Parts: sequence; structure tokens; C-alpha cells
Amino acid sequence: MGRRLMVMAAAGAGVAVVAGAVLFLPGEQGSQAARSARRMPALEDPLTGQEVARATTIAAAGSRSHMAAGRIKLLYVERDDDKDSSGRRADAYLYDYGGDRLIVRTVDLGRGEIVRETVARGVQPPPSKEEETTAAGLLLSHPAYGKVARDAYVKAGGGPPRSAADLGLRGLIFVPSGESGPAGECEVHRCLRLFVRLPDGTWLDTSRMVVDLSAKKIHTLEW
Repeated sequence: MGRRLMVMAAAGAGVAVVAGAVLFLPGEQGSQAARSARRMPALEDPLTGQEVARATTIAAAGSRSHMAAGRIKLLYVERDDDKDSSGRRADAYLYDYGGDRLIVRTVDLGRGEIVRETVARGVQPPPSKEEETTAAGLLLSHPAYGKVARDAYVKAGGGPPRSAADLGLRGLIFVPSGESGPAGECEVHRCLRLFVRLPDGTWLDTSRMVVDLSAKKIHTLEW
């Protein structure tokens, strides 16, 4: 009898207590969910999708024309781990293929502005997924390598590839080591070794191929 009275009294206040559990009525539940959704991530939490989108917009604001022309591309956005920061920050990595420069812009997500920018040459972070797809597009459009790749793809049971997105891709930064010929340009340019997985699980032989994203062409290694 006492418990029933407690439930009735609590229900009038918008909360029901049943066997030690708290049940929120529809209106109260909605406001509780909204408060939870508005909870700010802790400094050590991964970036949310909304934060990545916000950092991308802010970091790209000063390079829109170059990005539209393909000269500069956003590689990826990561959480900034500066221990001295009191707020949430994100590092946006952009690459300038025209000047072969890595640009890192640190965005203060709370203030909505870029608080630090560093520019470096000769620094090559891992390739982005978009760069791998771009490299595969250059491969498929190449008069010799493209035919080899398409024929191998068909032979592996995949039918003709419709686009670079059909290929299983893995890219690694190529750093030349005394190579002669055009591949020596990769001392300065952003270049990838591209590994292509075919539909039957085998790999396309790309051992002598280097994709130069700065020059938008393919080099053949000489040995």
C-alpha cells in the first residue's frame, strides 16, 4: 500500500519509481534525452562526426578556390592532442600539390576558428582514401597500365571495372632511394605505391609502378 502511494505521488511530479528503477514519462524522457545529446565530449574523446564536419569547414575556408581546382585537398581530420589546450581542438591535414607543401591547421572547435597553422615541405603523412582512389583513376586512364589492370580485373571474374571505386586499394607513400629517371621527382612530389586487390583475392602486379599525385602521372621504376 505504501509503495502504491509513492508511485502515485511520484507520477504527479513526472517520474515513476518501480522496484527501485526510475522511469521517465514521455515528456520528461524527451528532455532527459536532449540533455544527454547536448553533453560536451571530454577532451580525450574521439572527434564526433559533427566536429569533423565543423573542423573541415573552418579549415577549408581560406582555400576554397584551390580546393575546387584540385590543387589543395583535405587529407583527414584528427583530434589535436595538445595537453596544454583547455578545449576541444582538431588538426586538419591538407596537401598543396602545386607547391608540394603539407598544411596543418589546428581548429579550436569551441571558438570556431583556426588557432595555429604549420606549413612544411618534405613531410609526407599516410595517403587518404581519396588519394588512393585518385591514384587508381590515374592507373585506369593510363594507356598501358590501364589496359593491363582492366584485363586482369575481368580475368579475375569481376567483369570490366566501372570506376576506380570498384578496385580494392591500399596505398603507401613512395620515398625514392636513389632511383634514376622520372621517379626521382618523388623526392619532392607526393607519390604513392598503389596495391590493387582483384575480385578473386589476387593482387595486380604494380611492383614497377609509382603514381605521382603532384604531376598527375605514373612513373615506371627502372631496374
